[in-house]
Amino acid sequence: MLILGISSSIFFGCATGMRQAESPLQVVPHVELDRYLGTWYEIARFPFRLQEGCVATQATYTLLENGKIGVLNQCRKHGFDGELSTAQGKAWVVDKETNARLKVRFFWPFSGDYWIIDLGKNYDYAVVSQPNRKYLWILSRTPQMDETLYDQILERLRQQHFDVSRLIRTPQPTS
Repeated sequence: MLILGISSSIFFGCATGMRQAESPLQVVPHVELDRYLGTWYEIARFPFRLQEGCVATQATYTLLENGKIGVLNQCRKHGFDGELSTAQGKAWVVDKETNARLKVRFFWPFSGDYWIIDLGKNYDYAVVSQPNRKYLWILSRTPQMDETLYDQILERLRQQHFDVSRLIRTPQPTS
């Protein structure tokens, strides 16, 4: 299974360390949901059991008639020609002031936090986590990300007390 909370297990865990407890995770000031919709490519992530062997990972968000967001996560298993693995879910905003804190559900009745903690001004990249910092995804509108931008994102993640040495780069096709 895939990115961004494919299973509720992704989101449940206790915060570890006083450092995290002393500095709550910050989200971006505001997200325009209509601009956030569409396809995102996973550039890097923290290890997640359900994503083992995943390459060419992406998530597509669509607006549903009920105002919620449809989520389609997919990846190829063990290579670009590998089996396609998909998961469908729904997301909804829980913080209407910022639209940066959402809940995602793939398996009823379980849902998990989906917090947008960094976002490009042109919605060209996004970084998603949850309050305890156990999981993390760096996303891009394109399958490849400029290394300078990636390094800048890593620096901001360090400032939010993430151990960026845990990140795994996601192989994406070059064409």
